[in-house]
Amino acid sequence: MSALLEICDRVLATVGTDAEAEVTITAGTEALTRFATSFIHQNVADAVQRVHLRLALDGRVAEATANQTDDDALSQLVRSTLDAARVQPVDPGWPGLAPVAEASAIDHWDDATASAEPDARALRVGAFVDAADGLETAGFCSTEGVNVAFANSAGQRLTGRTTVALIDGIARTPMSDGSARAASLRLSDVDGSAVGEDATRRARESADATDLEPGRYEVVLSPSCVVDILGFLAIYGFNGRAVEEGRSFARVGEEQFDTSLTLADDVTHPAAVGVGFDAEGTPKRRVELVRQGVTSGLV
Repeated sequence: MSALLEICDRVLATVGTDAEAEVTITAGTEALTRFATSFIHQNVADAVQRVHLRLALDGRVAEATANQTDDDALSQLVRSTLDAARVQPVDPGWPGLAPVAEASAIDHWDDATASAEPDARALRVGAFVDAADGLETAGFCSTEGVNVAFANSAGQRLTGRTTVALIDGIARTPMSDGSARAASLRLSDVDGSAVGEDATRRARESADATDLEPGRYEVVLSPSCVVDILGFLAIYGFNGRAVEEGRSFARVGEEQFDTSLTLADDVTHPAAVGVGFDAEGTPKRRVELVRQGVTSGLV
């Protein structure tokens, strides 16, 4: 981690006092095993190295990313970002840099997942295919392990790391498809057989679909469906900037959901993934978004 912070410091030193600046370094490995027609056809792995710079020059904000960390590349990153900032309009909503604050001791990390070989992912794919009981399958299994360092010219310095494993696939009959997925910070938690059985069941149950008249129907949502809905709510609904700019439906203090629903964004949960700070260097904490149907918070 100290090596990543050292890169952050080099970028900040190059910016100097010309602008407010924040730097995020992400380094690690992203790997993917892809399958189609029930056979693995691709294994890829990338050594991830990203240097993201955001700066504000008299309220004019610009950002850029590089994937090299030598002095010439970092100097070019700073120059190009400064040049871009000079031609931007002043952002009246620029909040300034995150102040110095300590982040929670969160470590959503698993060594075996970070260093997973193709064979480990292939085992999950094979279990998915076997569970399909002869149906054609396609999808992927991925693993990721990254270290993240953040520093800004206000003195905030943070580090974190996270792993994540995912299997996502479909099973197909001649007339229908069924999909399922599962994710965890540990590859050992990802049960390819259970996911394959789920996708297969959905494919077979959808084979003789019939038309429904428009109307109100009681439905049971799958976990994957709920995840997709929550993702859109988080990005476009409970997004503080979207609310401020009038692009969100969220109205804090109003009852906008069923009273049975309480919803929170909690990176501290043992089953969560991610690091303990956001892209602006603000420490994360549990944020209640909905309490008994009433919108109560934003992120």
